[in-house]
Amino acid sequence: MEAPILAAVLPIILLLALGVVTVILSRAVRLGPIVGYLLLGVGLNVSGLVRSNEAIRILAELGVVFLLFDVGLHFSPRHLREQIVAVFGFGSAQMLTCTLGLGLAAMALGVPAAPAFFVGATLALSSTAVVARIIAERHQQTCPVGMTATGILVFQDLAAIFLLIIASALSSGTALLPALALALAKATAAFGAAMFCAWLLVRPLFDLVARTRNEEVFTAMALLVALSAGWVTGILGLSLTLGAFLGGMMLAGTPYQAIVGSEIKPFRGLLLGFFFISLGLSLSLSLLHRWWLVILAVSAGLILVKIALNACANLAFRWSVPGSLQLGFLLAQTSEFALVIFSLPPVREMVGADRCDILIAAVVLSIGATPQLATVGRSLAGRLRQRSGQPTHELAPRNLAGPVFIVGMGPCGRMLADALTEFDIRYAAIDNNPQRLRRAIADGYRVAFGDLADPRIWEPVAMQDRKISVLTAPTFELSSSITPIARTYYPDLVRIAVVDSPSQAAQYASIGLVPVVDAGKVAGVETAVAVLSRLNLDAERIAAWKSRQRAIEAQSSERRDPVSG
Repeated sequence: MEAPILAAVLPIILLLALGVVTVILSRAVRLGPIVGYLLLGVGLNVSGLVRSNEAIRILAELGVVFLLFDVGLHFSPRHLREQIVAVFGFGSAQMLTCTLGLGLAAMALGVPAAPAFFVGATLALSSTAVVARIIAERHQQTCPVGMTATGILVFQDLAAIFLLIIASALSSGTALLPALALALAKATAAFGAAMFCAWLLVRPLFDLVARTRNEEVFTAMALLVALSAGWVTGILGLSLTLGAFLGGMMLAGTPYQAIVGSEIKPFRGLLLGFFFISLGLSLSLSLLHRWWLVILAVSAGLILVKIALNACANLAFRWSVPGSLQLGFLLAQTSEFALVIFSLPPVREMVGADRCDILIAAVVLSIGATPQLATVGRSLAGRLRQRSGQPTHELAPRNLAGPVFIVGMGPCGRMLADALTEFDIRYAAIDNNPQRLRRAIADGYRVAFGDLADPRIWEPVAMQDRKISVLTAPTFELSSSITPIARTYYPDLVRIAVVDSPSQAAQYASIGLVPVVDAGKVAGVETAVAVLSRLNLDAERIAAWKSRQRAIEAQSSERRDPVSG
């Protein structure tokens, strides 16, 4: 009974161990982990230590599922409406341009017209797994380049579903147009069902889970939503990744987005490593030996053509040359979906088995080159911007996060949020008390559920984009243990601790926090003044705001203690 389990688990243990070593070595030689994982897969393939099997394939596919779930977490329906041009405008322009250009190139190499344009459409897809990871590592989620790339990738994932349907129709002999219409109807129904479930089922379930304040239950719920949403779309004949993306969208914009993102992150990172290793394992060694020069030429040609075509598509939307090139380099690779499509028997019969094998190898090489290509594109765009001397709209990040982060939405946190709103300063807030959270949301405050003492949540709440963090009810022991880690990760972040007395202020100052004594009758006034001053706002405006608050406080005191005649 145990022997089959041991045989299945041993390759996974070996991959985990080698994966850790690969990441360390990749960092040491300044290679991205993606390239390291791909090289590890090729090395294991050559040595024969590990062969691609069902367990590795499932883990690799789950890595892409969790990645798309995480992308969906940052793509709320409101965000989708704001990005409608990027998704359907840029996305369709990029797909059309690359399909035509690559299809014509395939025809020039002797491929018949219909297979040539099918190959062009497949190669037009870019890798969500790679590009989304690069965007996240560079914290470009709020930059126009990153946001537009994400929108294009969402459109491409939808286009990939239709390419898979076309391939299936070729094998079954069914009519193509009805199959495509049915797929579009299913995708639309899946989106509608996801939004309905988010309102009726998912949000109330997470409200219930929040009351337990149990981290394990949050982990289970995050996994449940990601996997079940993917399973449902898979049953409908759509891709698992579309379902995972919709599952993330169900929670995007809710107070639980950050904590779910922190719970899913370890699974996403670990399983994506298996995905990239599996790509290296999938390469045919005999093919590489026989056709290595052709594969290199096809891969290089594919990358160059896609850079040019992507840049042209972006220029059509009046992007600058630097921004168009940067996005062109970022999306120059081909998608992991192409590996599936070129492995399907009807596609191999239509295009040719040898051609498909060469294209599969070229796709893997293009994916492996992406981190370096993205770096080159970014550097080239920077030099062109410096030479022109004019800022471009694609470079400036949109401050979606807000410079101030409030920990705890009690009276002090609310007063600070009110002050920031009056001064038109964006903020974000977090609270681990479910009752206080519900009341704050009901009163119109932007607040997420979670505990900032858990470092896993720092990236999901975008602490790297903040200037000031305000602890409205700090605990000295907890602050002492967290401060060294926070200082290492965010050395420029100003961390303010709200205290009641000068003695407490001295305590917090000794561990590197900025104390603010806020002991007035109305909590939060002194805290708000300290934060507004650190944001370099006009001192007279701040003084006038403080005077108004003191006047309001005095009027409230008179109503509570009327003077008898």
